Amino acid sequence: MTNKDLHDRRFYRAKQEAEFAEKADFGTAQTQDPAYRLAFQDNDFLLREELRPVRFQLELLKPEMLLDEAGIGSTLVMYGSARIPAPENADTLIDAATDEDSLKIAQRLKEKAKYYDEARKLARLASECGISFEGKRDFVVCSGGGPSIMEAANRGAADAGKESIGLNIVLPHEQAPNEYVTPSLSFQFHYFALRKMHFLLRARAVAVFPGGFGTLDEFLELVTLVQTGKMEKLPILLFGKNFWNRVINFDALAEEGTISRKDLELFQFVETADEAWAIIQKFYDLDCN
Repeated sequence: MTNKDLHDRRFYRAKQEAEFAEKADFGTAQTQDPAYRLAFQDNDFLLREELRPVRFQLELLKPEMLLDEAGIGSTLVMYGSARIPAPENADTLIDAATDEDSLKIAQRLKEKAKYYDEARKLARLASECGISFEGKRDFVVCSGGGPSIMEAANRGAADAGKESIGLNIVLPHEQAPNEYVTPSLSFQFHYFALRKMHFLLRARAVAVFPGGFGTLDEFLELVTLVQTGKMEKLPILLFGKNFWNRVINFDALAEEGTISRKDLELFQFVETADEAWAIIQKFYDLDCN
């Protein structure tokens, strides 16, 4: 017996077994009944309520394995609104306004269009830095994969000729991945909880741009994880001090005693990509321009 014989597989791989099963459909009542399907190829079975724990595990494993195989060591995560327009599209919102209220909203969104450019620039700066360690790429841009600020993040990486990640989610209304996400790093989730976990598993810095419920949810979960010691400190950069202080009264939380004054040091306000990237570089002592 040779060494090769000793280490050869003694069982067929699942893919091979699936091919055998496909050929073994003899057209009988037994082989055509759903009960006869291999469990891992039976979608109706996998979608049963009792299989939720299995679906959780699959949704945890698939992105983790593919990101590891792609050599992604760490990420710069970028959260933000799906409604803030690119500057070149801002006037379209104003033109589409039908009453005074919608006009005011359109004008406010136009005022925030500058953050599209800042998100794009920050993503480009991080992507151009080219930091890697032990064969793994660091500060790979990761967004929610959708439009607006998310698109700006992936677009900035594309400007630098680098790959970027998109973590999209199935919603009742369509939300296709933006065109700048690297196709092989474009993931779709069913569970919000696992999507948020994947945002943070590799995160080494997080930029949070103005946004709505989704952005608030992502930011508050992150800062809670750091506050409670479940996650180590990292740069958390809030773009737009006026916006954030208007929608969340951070000082009031401290004054009411529901958080400590020191908790307000867990994040920093910034206005520009250059300011944010300088903070990240200083925190990690990065040697790049």
